Amino acid sequence: MTIGTRIIMKDRKPLHTLLPLEAPLVLFIDPMDACSLACSFCPTSDNSLMKGAGRPLRQMDFELYKKVIDDLQEFETKVKVLRLYAHGEPLLNKNFCEMVEYAKKSGKVESVDTTTNGLALNPELNLKLAKSGIDRINISVNGLNEEEYMALTKRKVNFEKFVSNIKNLYENKGNTYLFIKINGDTISKENEKKFLEIFEPIADSVGIERSFNCWNEFDAKGFNDPNGYNPSEDSVGIYGQKNKEVITCPYVFYSMCINSSGSVSQCFLDWSLKLIIGDIRKESVREVWTNEKMSNVRKMMLEGKRKSHPICKGCNQLIGGQPENLDPHKEKLMKTYVPENKETP
Repeated sequence: MTIGTRIIMKDRKPLHTLLPLEAPLVLFIDPMDACSLACSFCPTSDNSLMKGAGRPLRQMDFELYKKVIDDLQEFETKVKVLRLYAHGEPLLNKNFCEMVEYAKKSGKVESVDTTTNGLALNPELNLKLAKSGIDRINISVNGLNEEEYMALTKRKVNFEKFVSNIKNLYENKGNTYLFIKINGDTISKENEKKFLEIFEPIADSVGIERSFNCWNEFDAKGFNDPNGYNPSEDSVGIYGQKNKEVITCPYVFYSMCINSSGSVSQCFLDWSLKLIIGDIRKESVREVWTNEKMSNVRKMMLEGKRKSHPICKGCNQLIGGQPENLDPHKEKLMKTYVPENKETP
């Protein structure tokens, strides 16, 4: 049995040994703000919330995307991972494969990956994906039959065709790594076995993950485990680690997210667009990465003030989903990010 995780943890260098970074290690870009599903655990499913957040549910303009990739030439180092996903279903962007190709040809990106619900897959698209050079595709499975999909995603899904298209992708993927995952809190132990029987033969690795609510100010629903969205420190996180809350958010030190409109969020979980630090239509990627807003966010984290932030204070991602813990190293990092220990207002 080949069990994996949605990100590569093996041989991962400790983040604190790499900081400060001249360029992001991970750059999220949202190709499509809308989704083909209406999952009860995702804020994108709520049209009223999207309207209130000012999210137009559109695809990223290809010319704007090319501007983002061209901006990366200002960095001396490469972006380690370009993640072509954030809030919507990335494969709904008609230019998705061209986006991958453009990034790969730039010489400023080491690898490109995405996470998709897989419903847009078909033999024609599968061949284009393989040709694009995408390094990794994560597929999120939301049920093991039509009824389960309808209950959780409010959409009718031909499950047999869905599996067939994934099988076709696996057979034609070339060098692309294919990871398939399901939320273990949505299925029974019996169905965990069924999931493995169906998908392990047609993937490089599979995962049965734990869940938690990573969406601030959103009441996620639809899971069998009543405690699934309330991670405690005696439960297991999404990477199999023991949950332990950290105060210093590691993400702002190595990543940021460019939304479909071109606005830039300090966090890839910023579904409500309340953590905007820049606008790629007016600034370069490097300018946003090094601007005062982003610098102040990092200082706030190192000063231990996350719990006083209106949005970041309730982040469950920093209990069960964080891949790094910078808390033991914040005093040393303060000397780099907060000269003379000058406090952030």
